[in-house]
Amino acid sequence: MNTDLIHALILAGSFLALFGLAEILYHLLKVQAEYTRKLVHIGTGLLTLLFPLLLSSHWWVLALCSSFALILILSMRFSLLKSINAIDRESVGSLCYPVSVYCCFLAFIHYGEIAFFYIPILILAICDPVAALTGKKWPLGKFTIGKNSKSLMGTAMFFVSAILVIIGIYLILGGETVSFKGIFELLIIASVSAFVEALSGRGYDNLTIPLSVLLCLTAFQ
Repeated sequence: MNTDLIHALILAGSFLALFGLAEILYHLLKVQAEYTRKLVHIGTGLLTLLFPLLLSSHWWVLALCSSFALILILSMRFSLLKSINAIDRESVGSLCYPVSVYCCFLAFIHYGEIAFFYIPILILAICDPVAALTGKKWPLGKFTIGKNSKSLMGTAMFFVSAILVIIGIYLILGGETVSFKGIFELLIIASVSAFVEALSGRGYDNLTIPLSVLLCLTAFQ
């Protein structure tokens, strides 16, 4: 059997197990959907980090992303996956997520730099939930853009966590020295993605955040 097919099946099973865990937490342990949704958000981001390691073609990534986008569309249509969909606001975030993953994988293939996949995906997977949870817990400096309510605390925590994520990736990928140019680029990426997150609503940040990071990385090439 094709190795990519085996890896794709393993990844698909892992995603389904993650969804199953969220459903158990929501239905049996009565964990609020806001938290189970964040669990799926972070878990999905971490699982997708395996894509460059296990899948050699973007077609397999497209197949996985399309399959789960279809599952999410059907779940919203027939009121399933309450652990993800039972929130008190309109959101297309769960549909934007697989689109972002595929776009980042295409960028990784095109530039041949794994950072083009890891940096936007991890900023989305980690910093977005950090901003949402801290902004909800400590809503300091609340502001409204359109129908979306955000806070300066959430934006600040997104910025700080983005810096830590980028530094972590840099160290893992073998960076040994820090240049002025590197610090400048790090601050630009963290600032732009935090600004974009603050402006985005209805779950579109799942698309705009990684795309804004990719735009910065491309500009720095």
